Amino acid sequence: MASNAETAQNVMVVLTAVPGEGVGRAIGRQLVEERIAACVSVLKNHTSIYRWEGRVCEDAGELLVIKTAGGTLSALIERLGALHPDTLPEIIALPVEQGLSAYLEWVANEVVTPPGAPGGDVGQR
Repeated sequence: MASNAETAQNVMVVLTAVPGEGVGRAIGRQLVEERIAACVSVLKNHTSIYRWEGRVCEDAGELLVIKTAGGTLSALIERLGALHPDTLPEIIALPVEQGLSAYLEWVANEVVTPPGAPGGDVGQR
């Protein structure tokens, strides 16, 4: 059995902001159904302030907090980029350093490494 630190190193949190309302729920459900995310938390009433094409913009939307593990990260980033409505989507992956062991193990067990992806056996959890 992997230690908490070993399991934690395998778990990643991916953040992305999406415009509008309901977009986050649709994307989150798709990622979980495809087993490249174990859980997606959709935080409503999110405001992004950023510079784009020479001007400061402020947009309302939702923040997605996506939990994944193993060799699914590359597939998740690629799929999220395809599902995301923005031209240049914010997709940031952060490693988990510590956490509740049972939760970290659950995350790792709920995602399936896509065939041929690095970080796991082909087609295995």
